[in-house]
Amino acid sequence: MSALEARFACRADGAETVHTIGTLMNTGFLKLTAILGVLAIASACTSTRTQESAGEAFDDSVLTSKVKVALIDDPVTKAGQINVETYRGVVQLGGFVDNTQQREQATQVARSITGVKEVRNDLRISTNPAATTGQVIDDSVLTATVEAKLMQDATAKGYQINVGTQKGVVQLTGFVDSTTMKTRAGEIARSVEGVKEVRNDLEIRQM
Repeated sequence: MSALEARFACRADGAETVHTIGTLMNTGFLKLTAILGVLAIASACTSTRTQESAGEAFDDSVLTSKVKVALIDDPVTKAGQINVETYRGVVQLGGFVDNTQQREQATQVARSITGVKEVRNDLRISTNPAATTGQVIDDSVLTATVEAKLMQDATAKGYQINVGTQKGVVQLTGFVDSTTMKTRAGEIARSVEGVKEVRNDLEIRQM
């Protein structure tokens, strides 16, 4: 089994789609979830002036799904906690992996998918991969709390923001519209009790 979680959310006005991977699930079930989830959301959400057309959004959702499945299938990357986001064919990888080999292989896997124009690898290498069960639980709680805070914020709740946590260090990845929004997301994450550090790797979407 792989350490992965699936969270899919669409803002009421359809402005954004959020996809996050990272809870313990059966690999086969996760593949199916990745495929069906992104396709369902792509058809449900509408575009805005800052987002690509409906067709582009659908294509990005398909690419995200294909990259996720390919990472799960790859023997080197399958155990990593890797978040995937796509905007206009540009794929961002975020999360934590155990070593440089996994990080580099994740890039190669993503690039191998037809339709991917560019890969931005923001994966972090774990300083000490062997975390205790208690630490894993604490990190999961922090991740959930940060996600909840982001969803409660009027300006942040609709954006594509993935949250990963390792030993109290929170990483933010995904796509937002401006540096102001990126800064705001970082402030929200830092406000959560127990967060030791925030690594803000959010990408600014190109208009």
